[in-house]
Amino acid sequence: MESNSAMVAFPLLTTPIESNYRACTIPYRFPSDNPRKATPTEIAWIDLFRNSIPSFKKRAESDTTVVDASTKAEKFAQRYADILDDIKKDPESHGGPPDCILLCRLREQVLRELGFRDIFKKVKDEENTKAISLFPDVARLNDDIEDGGKCLENLVRGIFAGNIFDLGSAQLAEVFSRDGMSFLASCQNLVPRPWVIDDLDTFKAKWNKKSWKKAVIFVDNSGADVILGILPFARELLKRGTQVVLAANDMPSINDVTYPELIEIISKLKDESGKLIGVDTSNLLIANSGNDLPVIDLTRISQELAYLASDADLVILEGMVKHPEVAQFLGGRLYDCIFKYNEVLG
Repeated sequence: MESNSAMVAFPLLTTPIESNYRACTIPYRFPSDNPRKATPTEIAWIDLFRNSIPSFKKRAESDTTVVDASTKAEKFAQRYADILDDIKKDPESHGGPPDCILLCRLREQVLRELGFRDIFKKVKDEENTKAISLFPDVARLNDDIEDGGKCLENLVRGIFAGNIFDLGSAQLAEVFSRDGMSFLASCQNLVPRPWVIDDLDTFKAKWNKKSWKKAVIFVDNSGADVILGILPFARELLKRGTQVVLAANDMPSINDVTYPELIEIISKLKDESGKLIGVDTSNLLIANSGNDLPVIDLTRISQELAYLASDADLVILEGMVKHPEVAQFLGGRLYDCIFKYNEVLG
């Protein structure tokens, strides 16, 4: 499905959507705020995006698919910084007032206009190769846990540990370029429970009693995140008879995994009989979400995904607290985990 096809709302959003759903968790401003003056929250987030410019510029400079990448990377840095300055002076410029989606979109726009399509491609490929080699061990480690509740908690911890591989966070990008990321170390170093939002015990009680018919999982980053975090969890759902739909980005954005990349990853992980370390994959579907950003607006997804999700009874979005601003908003710690489980009755 092409990204320019008509986008539709995720079919399971509570209606009326306008009063029940907002794509961005943190409100940057309120109706009472002066529309021509940037709010303290807007300024903090504009600065956060500005702080990410050096790491994006560095990736762009080393993009061998772009002619004169170094000069164009400099142009990107300057152009995006100018846009952020404009928005600080006048929040209604550049399609504002700003929110996380607009600030991401403007950054992608500048990169794409200069010919940069996938500046994180090299690091994504390297991390995918590493994670693919570790997948059998991680899957078997989970298989060896006999207690259903303990197995689930281990799988969930794996999702959070994998999700730390996120180069959209300036701080994590710095750590990654210096030390790389160890999946097992990340598993052991997760912040202790209770997490800032922690419904894991409630979900565990359901997990032990029920199985779901169809799960839609919105995948996030390449490497350890999707391969060592999400796929072992998806594999466990498949073992329990659940049909699993993995929804991945249409276009590259930061180090998020794309639909074509995910198809390739799964094909590398399957054995000659099409199994995922002994688990049948005939109930595993890969869908193009239609998204082209590192954040998602569920009022704008592909028709393909909307069709596949219409009869799902479990929907999973993954992420964690990677910015001090988010930690402060939620009253949690940096790198805190969020496990929120809402059961829809009826």
